[in-house]
Amino acid sequence: MYKIPFLDLPPLQAAAGTVRLPGSKSISNRVLLLAGLAEGETLIQDLLASDDTAVMLEALRQLGCDVRQDGPVLRVRGIGAQLNDGVRAAGLKLFLGNAGTAMRPLAAALALLAATQGATFELSGVPRMHERPIGDLVDALRELGCEITCLGQEGFPPLRLGGPTPLTLNAPVRVRGDVSSQFLTALLLALPLVSAEDVVIEVVGELISKPYIHITLELLKRFGIEVRRDGWERFTIPAGSRYRSPGEVHVEGDASSASYFVALGALAGIEAPVRIEGVGTASLQGDVRFVEAAALMGATVSQGPNWVEVRRGAWPLKALDLDCNHIPDAAMTLAVMALYADGPSTLRNIASWRVKETDRIAAMATELQKLGATVEEGPDWLRVNPLHDWKPASIHTYDDHRVAMCFSLAALNPLVTDRPVRVRIEDPACVAKTFPDYFETLFEVVRARRADIPVITIDGPTASGKGTLADEVAHALGYIVLDSGALYRTAGLAAFHAGVSLDDGPAVAQIAATLDLHFRKGRAILQGEDITDLLREEATGLMASQVAAHPEVRQALHQLQLDFRRLPGLVADGRDMGTAVFPDAPLKVFLTASAQTRAERRYKQLIDKGISANMESLRSDLEARDARDKGRAASPLKPAQDAQLLDNSGQTIEESKALVLEWWQSRQPF
Repeated sequence: MYKIPFLDLPPLQAAAGTVRLPGSKSISNRVLLLAGLAEGETLIQDLLASDDTAVMLEALRQLGCDVRQDGPVLRVRGIGAQLNDGVRAAGLKLFLGNAGTAMRPLAAALALLAATQGATFELSGVPRMHERPIGDLVDALRELGCEITCLGQEGFPPLRLGGPTPLTLNAPVRVRGDVSSQFLTALLLALPLVSAEDVVIEVVGELISKPYIHITLELLKRFGIEVRRDGWERFTIPAGSRYRSPGEVHVEGDASSASYFVALGALAGIEAPVRIEGVGTASLQGDVRFVEAAALMGATVSQGPNWVEVRRGAWPLKALDLDCNHIPDAAMTLAVMALYADGPSTLRNIASWRVKETDRIAAMATELQKLGATVEEGPDWLRVNPLHDWKPASIHTYDDHRVAMCFSLAALNPLVTDRPVRVRIEDPACVAKTFPDYFETLFEVVRARRADIPVITIDGPTASGKGTLADEVAHALGYIVLDSGALYRTAGLAAFHAGVSLDDGPAVAQIAATLDLHFRKGRAILQGEDITDLLREEATGLMASQVAAHPEVRQALHQLQLDFRRLPGLVADGRDMGTAVFPDAPLKVFLTASAQTRAERRYKQLIDKGISANMESLRSDLEARDARDKGRAASPLKPAQDAQLLDNSGQTIEESKALVLEWWQSRQPF
């Protein structure tokens, strides 16, 4: 996951491949609450790991549930609808972030448990959660007799729930259905806790997002609760209902998250489809019907019980005018797809967007206009015109995961313009709410022109700190790192272990050409073996300098280095990255420091490792290696003509990083 201030997306050209979806957020948090309230132990397969599920899990632990991760399976032993003595005596304060799927149902369940068993609970979240209305649910619970205090603004979290108080359950519980289906879901999940007799819920107004209620009813059934439904207006929870663990529950993939990859196939699945695994015709989730909207826009769709394949059909996409009440979350993706259509598209019946993680109607209109689009909005509708004159834009994401993921599709603008632009996604880590690895997954199935993938090169002599600086810069930008020195060290090490003389350039080159080397999370993996520590040894560094002098070795490793130019971008450090390997890099840095400074740094490194060292010897060795590197026939050490020179003798790594990022920012269109 990219924990960085922003992520710049270069222009994207095509898409193909297979995506395995994370678990559904809606199903995950419902299953967690049901398992936590039930009798017995529930084994949960493929649970979504995200911010929203993390706060629900922490709440269950505080309530006394036994929660254990057992390999890929989460084991939850529920409280059997009974608060323990400690909770009843001391109460709990629960922080629920910005997770509506945790705040609403927990508020209902804990209000009823507090009323019947006596306890005090305080539920709070991030500032945006305190702006999301919960008054209709609070009103319904208060009519039952629950003691609820809004600690800030009336009708909004944070909440205090108290008890014991008598409940009135012999009259229907009335709740509005036209603001959020989560209020009805919360009551359906909570009322079995107090169903000594039939409990009836009546929906006031038109119920929106009916597919989400279908999910709730199906999951209740799995935990032993058969709710009787009279249309979408009246629901009856049978007397004597109680939660019983089904033993094992499988969480299907997130259909809302599937929408981005369905759209990706519709837009850019030109030569091959995008395959999405985890949802399909057997899915519980209403958002799986997003494929119908994509088909209306011209996509070619095929699907099975647990998979969907999408490729481009009509082009440009066909404009549409659609009631999106059945796909409220996934419909946001249509707003960006509309930029690629043959006319204006209108999304209707989306009033619920205004009470989500942000006011999504306003947010989508604002950010689409940054790209240059003409957009109109109403209380419950959005109209988007196709876009041809694209502008580079920095997309504000409002701490809303779906805004971030939707606008990643704007990077496909080369499909409709001969003047492609970059798109910046601010706060990309907000996708952790439902899809922590979204951008990594996206980059696995999209393609860009190699020349459009940005590269920063950092060259310099031994011990100048270029590896550390490259790591820091790449981490700040979310880019891939190429430690070219590691390639040469690996080639030298592999040749040495194979008994090949390091003076035999052709023989070393033959080994170098077949290196199966990968960098994963700061570790170097050669043929499945972690060789990171071996590469850091002083003797291995000397091998690298020796084999790098051979033109044949440099040629053998050249293509391997080029292949590291992958999305979203690359920071490459070495001695000739800017001169020989990536001469087209938009930013080249030549990093150096005095021989004395570099010797002092190397001395400190060795002493910290418990290795004895002599300062003068280290300095002499560095000077000798500098002379050898500068004088070699193949790619001698020197700055590229257009390189930025950076002497870091008197700088900290943070100061050097800040300067490089400033240079990089000055080259961006935002």
